[in-house]
Amino acid sequence: MASVSEILENGGAVVLPTETVYGLFAKAFDKTAVDKVYQLKQRPLDKALNLNISSYEEMISYSTNQPDYLKNLYDCFLPGPLTIILQANEKVPKWLNSGMHTIGFRVPKHPTTLQLIKKHGPLIGPSANISGKKSGVYFDNIMVSFNGKVSGIKDDAFLTGCDSTILDLSGKNAKILRQGTITQSDILSCLPEMTFE
Repeated sequence: MASVSEILENGGAVVLPTETVYGLFAKAFDKTAVDKVYQLKQRPLDKALNLNISSYEEMISYSTNQPDYLKNLYDCFLPGPLTIILQANEKVPKWLNSGMHTIGFRVPKHPTTLQLIKKHGPLIGPSANISGKKSGVYFDNIMVSFNGKVSGIKDDAFLTGCDSTILDLSGKNAKILRQGTITQSDILSCLPEMTFE
């Protein structure tokens, strides 16, 4: 069987652990690979996808109008269970973020997954489940739900099972869209200058 790295390189999708739940990863700028993930997950096409990246420089490279405190925020919490939404720039294809003016960024903490992102990324990596079902935390169950159509890396012990916090920085004030492991208090303790809606 082809290695996970080979599958990614050849435009396939693989299940990889993060520090929260498993994700279904594929190359972000390969439309065929992205379409495959939408099909596997039975995900509505109007649900945008995040970019999984491995550096602050990549976050800057695919966004615009970033807040002054972004580097400090990155250094405090990433890699880790935080998804940051910023205004997208012209490098982000419309089919990736469903034509929205924003794009989400994720830097997973799992060392193997982060290494694969460095090698093949940016990658998409929505939760490894059929759309609308519970996020996947048990590798064997995920394999069953996808009927053996994907392979990946098993590391159930690394996962917390709690989704990442989604922090929207695309407007004047910060806004938490989904509460995960990292709280507003955690963020303000590191960056007291931030203002929230």
